[in-house]
Amino acid sequence: MPVNFDLNDLYAFRALVEYGNFRIAAESICISQSALSRRIEKLETAVGAKLFDRTTRRVTLTLFGQTFADRCGQLLENVESMLADIDKVSEERTGLITVATVPSAACHFMPEVIRQFHSRYPRVRIKLIDSSAGNVIDAVASGQADFGICFARSLQPEITFIPLVEDVYVAACRRDHPLAGRKSLTWQAFYQQDYISLDITSGNRNLLDQMLGHIKPERPGICETRHVTTMLGMVEAGIGIAAVPAMSMPHSEHSFLTHIPLIEPEVKRTVGLIRRSGRIQSWIAAEFETLITARYRAA
Repeated sequence: MPVNFDLNDLYAFRALVEYGNFRIAAESICISQSALSRRIEKLETAVGAKLFDRTTRRVTLTLFGQTFADRCGQLLENVESMLADIDKVSEERTGLITVATVPSAACHFMPEVIRQFHSRYPRVRIKLIDSSAGNVIDAVASGQADFGICFARSLQPEITFIPLVEDVYVAACRRDHPLAGRKSLTWQAFYQQDYISLDITSGNRNLLDQMLGHIKPERPGICETRHVTTMLGMVEAGIGIAAVPAMSMPHSEHSFLTHIPLIEPEVKRTVGLIRRSGRIQSWIAAEFETLITARYRAA
């Protein structure tokens, strides 16, 4: 006999058995009376028998309905017990997830996601490999990391890229800098300032060189560093301004730092999740990955 009903129909049946009144039963499971009636009719059609005798005042079980109610109660108890056991097992699960990520993405993506994941799986440990984009890709390709977070660039054929967010470049500066408060700044004007530059090995530097090849800086940078987080420290110290991905800026109001949109052109990078094609993820890595993609792809 095919099963042409679902758990929602059984919960509707149990509510009507308990209250003996369509209005009260419908309210107890937060649906309309008409929706409850449809579920009961669907269930009666599926089992091929009448389950209730209806009067203007009361709804009572038929003889077959009473037998069905006993079995239904047992079934729902088993389902609820199984779900409770699954929740308990989930809480007790242990393991290790290794995620490779560029530092700016680590600051932007990881804190809230790790907080949510830890509350759900408190015994699972998470290891972050925060490094350059090239090292992130290598860690994923070699299997050192379960998956990675970085921006799109030349990827090996065996690496799958799942886009998450578009990130634009901005000029980071101190709040007391003469440019602070401007609505935008051209790249040409940016390079006329005292600025901090990135090392040639930086993935961000390679991207900017590709996008800004037609713009020639009027002066070299005051200081050169490899990581965006170090650049922001230099900016905060008042050494100069710096072109950084927007997601690397502090989330909350910062005492010293602010930023200005960079234009002509607007330079963007697509940040996403990378994984090695064909690799079978552990259940915990898959759960963590799902949490990231659901949160940021929806946003």
